[in-house]
Amino acid sequence: MSLTVAVQMDPIAHINIAGDSTFALMLTAQQRGHKLFHYNAEELNYADGRVWTKADPVTVQRVVGNHYSFGDPISLDLGEEADVVLMRQDPPFDLGYITATHLLERIAHKTLVVNDPASVRNAPEKVFVLDFPQFMPPTLVTRSLDEARAFLAQHGEIVIKPLHGNGGKAIFKVGQDGANLSALIEVFNTMWREPHMIQAFLPAVAKGDKRIVLVDGDVAGAINRLPGEGEIRSNLAVGGSAVKTELTEKEREICAVLGPELKRRGLLFVGIDVIGGEWLTEINVTSPTGIVAIERFDGTDVAALIWDAIERKVRA
Repeated sequence: MSLTVAVQMDPIAHINIAGDSTFALMLTAQQRGHKLFHYNAEELNYADGRVWTKADPVTVQRVVGNHYSFGDPISLDLGEEADVVLMRQDPPFDLGYITATHLLERIAHKTLVVNDPASVRNAPEKVFVLDFPQFMPPTLVTRSLDEARAFLAQHGEIVIKPLHGNGGKAIFKVGQDGANLSALIEVFNTMWREPHMIQAFLPAVAKGDKRIVLVDGDVAGAINRLPGEGEIRSNLAVGGSAVKTELTEKEREICAVLGPELKRRGLLFVGIDVIGGEWLTEINVTSPTGIVAIERFDGTDVAALIWDAIERKVRA
């Protein structure tokens, strides 16, 4: 089966091919004989029921500094000329991102969009997790300084983060004395119109924040991400390091509960974050990462598993 695959992503020239999951997916697709096109979400167009984009035919190779080459750009009708669209641009989950999901939703009955655009729109990483409160640490969503102070008094130490943030950006720990809490809420309220997420600080984060990848609802693999020196954040994008890991019994329970719902929603490639072997903090559906590190540590070719699932769905 040879597929035409349109990859909606950030500019390919700027990615780090050593660990980029989208690049790994593109390499595997190319090895399977699929034809790849690259485009940016800003280039989407709609008229008369059609969604199209200026797209570059692309060939990829794992050579630093020479990892891609473009053919002559074409106008690609995503509903009629593409079999698969990989929606892989990074957040922020802003109106541009949301608009792209609305446009791709128009062709989802003809072209397989991974992940399903309507489900992505309805499942922001830190909001979707609220559907599973039994697995979450104590959590408050608010813009109120008074509510934040009461939450701090109850839990002693807290973490504040943007509700639609990504990559470990703008995550702050506040200690029992509440120093800087009012200033942080003031800054957050100035920067963002939506509420913010405040959670009880989990000391177990010092031992890592586990990324578990699920493919079509099934566990594909996991890595444990350790925070850098002097950090509470373990995201690889902010200096965290990955190590080999195994799932705890509680983590397997979490995956067993989430898996069927992810599959039902058409969320084929998902990365969940679990702290301390038991606390679910995020369900990443927009542009999950981690598959390169998983293959490096346990040999599981997650990109191949993802393409197996995509090809099954296209055949169906």
